[in-house]
Amino acid sequence: MNRLGTVIGFTFRQKARTKSFVITTLVLALLITIGMNLPYLISLFKGEGMGGGAGGSGKSAAEHQRLGLITGSRTEIADQLEEFTKAQSNPAATWVRYDNAQAPAMQQALKDGELQGYVELAQPTAKGEAFPKVEYVSVEKVPSTAVITLLQTGLQEAKVKAMIGGNALTREQVREISTPVTVDSRELNSPSEAGRAAGTEDKKASLINYGLVYVLMILFFTSSMMTGNMIASEVTSEKSSRIMEILITSVSPLTQMFGKIIGIFLVGLMQIAVFAAVVCANLMLPHNSVILSSAGLDLSQLNTAVLSYGLVFYILGYFLYAVLFAAVGSIVSRTEELGQAVMPITVLSLAAFYIGIFNIAAPDTMFVKVAGYIPFFSPTVMLLRIGLERASLLEIWLSLAILVASILFFGWLAAKIYRTGVLMYGKRPTFKELRKAMRAYKI
Repeated sequence: MNRLGTVIGFTFRQKARTKSFVITTLVLALLITIGMNLPYLISLFKGEGMGGGAGGSGKSAAEHQRLGLITGSRTEIADQLEEFTKAQSNPAATWVRYDNAQAPAMQQALKDGELQGYVELAQPTAKGEAFPKVEYVSVEKVPSTAVITLLQTGLQEAKVKAMIGGNALTREQVREISTPVTVDSRELNSPSEAGRAAGTEDKKASLINYGLVYVLMILFFTSSMMTGNMIASEVTSEKSSRIMEILITSVSPLTQMFGKIIGIFLVGLMQIAVFAAVVCANLMLPHNSVILSSAGLDLSQLNTAVLSYGLVFYILGYFLYAVLFAAVGSIVSRTEELGQAVMPITVLSLAAFYIGIFNIAAPDTMFVKVAGYIPFFSPTVMLLRIGLERASLLEIWLSLAILVASILFFGWLAAKIYRTGVLMYGKRPTFKELRKAMRAYKI
């Protein structure tokens, strides 16, 4: 046991200090940070902020666009638009009123910097229309979406008031009229009243859990591939440099194999902890909190059972693939042959990943249900069904039992292959040669 601990500690320190591991971890952490802050970065490049309110832009009052408002004969609509703009907590524009102005004069004001754009309430283009034609001219190549949203929302209220006769309705009533009707749909046998009361919250929670399942499946695939290749390359490099012949005089091959597997497992856990810390730090940033709240997403709705089962399936899935990588690495004499040797395991891992990703919208098909009990696929497929609340407790524990039994079987088989393969040099042994050599060892 002391020698196993020594091998674990040595493997962990050696791999955690390598430049390739440090650089890969930092690059992935940077990519995660950029990805999570991409909407905010895009808004900064566009000159918009993350503020709220209809037509809100997140800028200070001094930075709001100064726009001309050419009213013509439609003063009542202009009054309502100005009133609507003043009611906003953080409007995207301030208005400069013009009763009548020619286009050349307005264009000159834009060139001189007095205005950043203007809105003209012109005569309707079609006969029978009562509401004026609205044209927004801006100095920007891409007109501000915040200003357009402000115009659309404010003018919609003005249009409703104009159609029903002025001040007969309050602003709240006009807003209620302008809001589209929401139609909920459900299956015949699903609950109606109770389900309708919690329908919105369930939909938000399902969106969060969808995202969580995606992240966990990608994390399992990338981590298992990285750590698995670490194990195989470590064994092959020691064997090709003949260091293995010296190591087995002081440490048994089985102690070496399981020491490397556990040591690199700890390296993988440390990397996942770094990624989790990066994600949490980015979620706590104020602008990301605003994005989540504006989308109606609450992180407290995360399904903790998915995280718990995700950790369990990750650990078991790691050890299943790790013993296979260690066994394959032990029968390869040169590192140049390693890529071809581990290809079947890589294909299995890719299949598990793609089955989970491509069936996230159809978790109840017979193919997905069966794949959840296949040990090479269950770490991602069963996690998918758990995250979408499609798996019963019996199905989960049955899948876990099959996975544990598979780890014990393949661990026993890998131990026999490893003990035999580390001292077999030259060409890669055939299955017949390997089976014959394995019979000489009892484990």
